[in-house]
Amino acid sequence: MTKLEAARTARGWTQTKLAWKARMTQSDISALEHGRISLWPAHAKRLAKVLGLDPAELMQDADAGRVG
Repeated sequence: MTKLEAARTARGWTQTKLAWKARMTQSDISALEHGRISLWPAHAKRLAKVLGLDPAELMQDADAGRVG
């Protein structure tokens, strides 16, 4: 499980709810959580803001070869 998915599920949010809050699409959230697309710094910043995290925390998954 990626940090993104863990943070989302800990809040009881669906991918759709996170996507809406972060101004992204649900398919983008799914692709990030499953490693199908890379997490860009701009996405990490936006997602971290709505999740109350540091963007670096989300980027660690990407740096470790896991996206999210």
